Amino acid sequence: MNIRRSAAALAAVAAVIGAPASAVAATPSPSASTAPARPAGLYGSTDPTYDGVWRQSLALLAQHTVGVRPAAQAVSWLAGQQCANGAFAAYRAEPSAACDDRTAVDTNSTAAAVQALAALGGHEAATGKAVTWLKSVQNEDGGWGYTPGDPSDANSTSLVVGALAAVGEKPDAVVKDGTSPYDALLAFALPCSGDDGGAFAYQPDKKGTLTANADATAAAVVAALGQGLAAEAGTGPASTTCSGSGTATPARAAANGAAYLARAVAATGHLTSALPGADDQPDYGNTADAVVALAAQGGPEAARTPLRWLEEHAAAWAEKSGPAAWAQLVFAAHATGTDPRDFGGVDLVAELDATGPAPAATGPSGAPGTTDGDGGDGHTTAWIAGGVGAVVVVGGALLAARRRTGRQP
Repeated sequence: MNIRRSAAALAAVAAVIGAPASAVAATPSPSASTAPARPAGLYGSTDPTYDGVWRQSLALLAQHTVGVRPAAQAVSWLAGQQCANGAFAAYRAEPSAACDDRTAVDTNSTAAAVQALAALGGHEAATGKAVTWLKSVQNEDGGWGYTPGDPSDANSTSLVVGALAAVGEKPDAVVKDGTSPYDALLAFALPCSGDDGGAFAYQPDKKGTLTANADATAAAVVAALGQGLAAEAGTGPASTTCSGSGTATPARAAANGAAYLARAVAATGHLTSALPGADDQPDYGNTADAVVALAAQGGPEAARTPLRWLEEHAAAWAEKSGPAAWAQLVFAAHATGTDPRDFGGVDLVAELDATGPAPAATGPSGAPGTTDGDGGDGHTTAWIAGGVGAVVVVGGALLAARRRTGRQP
């Protein structure tokens, strides 16, 4: 979920290593001396220009997942970022100003916001408008790109699948020219031949070649199972072997994608991030996303190896990266049934809560918060997912690159 979610445009290269998307993804933008003051209610202290909506959505969703009812101002901040047409941009410094053709709305921010607001409850009008907008920018192949008109990619498509499911839509029934989001995802799946068999590509290259991408794979596995960012543990088969027999289906593609991830983390317990000119290093964010994907497919035991690695090594990364990173670890704990208040000795909930305004209420670990009618930020049970990952921002531009060689929010 780290930036797997493909494409969610989130953040800073340094902090992002290991961390739209898709959102998507999940690391904050780099701090700058000219960074604006943090708006009231926003989680994180770094410049929100490229990931404000993303990190806020993940933070609120993660809090809901563990029984924390966010502060009303935090929920209001997110809801207030929406444009009149239903879409969300990565961040709008002046939300009172109307959006126009120059407003850089994107599918990753929108899909993440839908998942968070749907889980919190009381925002049906907002999520309905957002989903209507997402449907209006669906590509002919059934998928979505980061921005309207972009070629479909696995991360963005997966995030939107999670949003559709969060509001009760059946993703396979959301079709464009006869093709559904699942058709788009299956087109990104690599055949079982070769070492990368079963993986998903971020998107085909200019020659139509598919290259395995761990970030895209984690996102697509969860989406193919009909889930989103806060995925629940599954009971499907867990294997390291790709099965190429039979008709291609979302279920089989999910199992094969999980098999690829299991092979990828078997030796070290983590995925690796490789950036041009830099030494390879652990990719914390995508590893967290892989834990969610493995558990969503085969249950907690299937994710045991990377989960243990995260418990031992990820706290320092999350401390540096901010609320979206803490949220990713909460999702990993949730999917595996691990206590988020004792994750390798770290209280993930307290760390996440500390990055924003004091919560309105805190319930038992793992239990959704309760509603008390305070302005429509109550909670209803809902799952969401996607993956999320780190988006590299260069010169203020969004470079989606996650493990990508794809990108992630």
